[in-house]
Amino acid sequence: MPREPLRQSPLAELDYPVVGPAYPAPNRLVKHPRDAIREGMTPHPVAADATSQDRLDRSRVLRAFNFSLAAVLLLVAVFTAQGMFDWRAWAVAPLQADGLLGILTAPLLHGSLAHLGANAAALLILGTLAGSVYPRATALALPLLWLGSGLGAWLLGEPGSRHLGASGVTHGLMFLVFVLGLLRRDRPAIATSMIAFLFYGGMLLTILPHEAGVSWQSHLGGAVAGLIAALLLRLRDPQQARPRYSWEDEDEDAAWEIGNTERDVLEPPPPRQVPVLWQRQEDGSQNVVLHFPPRERPPGT
Repeated sequence: MPREPLRQSPLAELDYPVVGPAYPAPNRLVKHPRDAIREGMTPHPVAADATSQDRLDRSRVLRAFNFSLAAVLLLVAVFTAQGMFDWRAWAVAPLQADGLLGILTAPLLHGSLAHLGANAAALLILGTLAGSVYPRATALALPLLWLGSGLGAWLLGEPGSRHLGASGVTHGLMFLVFVLGLLRRDRPAIATSMIAFLFYGGMLLTILPHEAGVSWQSHLGGAVAGLIAALLLRLRDPQQARPRYSWEDEDEDAAWEIGNTERDVLEPPPPRQVPVLWQRQEDGSQNVVLHFPPRERPPGT
């Protein structure tokens, strides 16, 4: 008598949610960032190549050094020509209307060769540090440092005195670099602030009265301007991408493979992939009945 084919249970067509851990299904492996880019997915950020990043860093340092060197050469040229005119009219005269012009011109003037040498060295070092790590912030902060240095001398200086020199600007650069390192706290910012503090950490004290004949007022004005510029421009320059090395890619690939393996073990298969007991796969084979000979009974039974 032929057997009736098994009817498919309506339960096989039901689709119901399965409560379980929030892992992806085993047949949907987690994508590597390189594969995600091809499929239009959003990968997590990848740092720039080490060679291109080194080339970019060298170009920024060279550009900042050239700009700082050009500023130093300008100071040398002005100092050489100071003997040809009365420089007192171009210095800052505190609390005098005719001394306001010195706010713009006093940083270009210097009283002696030692005065020029000290400010030139500080401008070259601090300008290179600030311009190489924070090119945008430095370009926007320089006018503020320039004006802050002159305004500090004009507002706080003793009447009848004359203030000149670029020391207020260098103090502003020092405070700009140092405060940006404290605010940003990334590797280039911290390294730059430490180098600046190593060379010119004494500027933190020269903003106060300490020596006769030294314009601490311009130092204080430049320092306040540098602090304000650091607070306003701390996000102007994006953080530099650190170099990415080959061993980081290898570790990341291994981590992704381990993560996928663990998810496959812990995550049960979805309902549609679980075979139903009453559904048999037709393999084309016929049922065969095997006849076994009767087992002989032992004698005496």
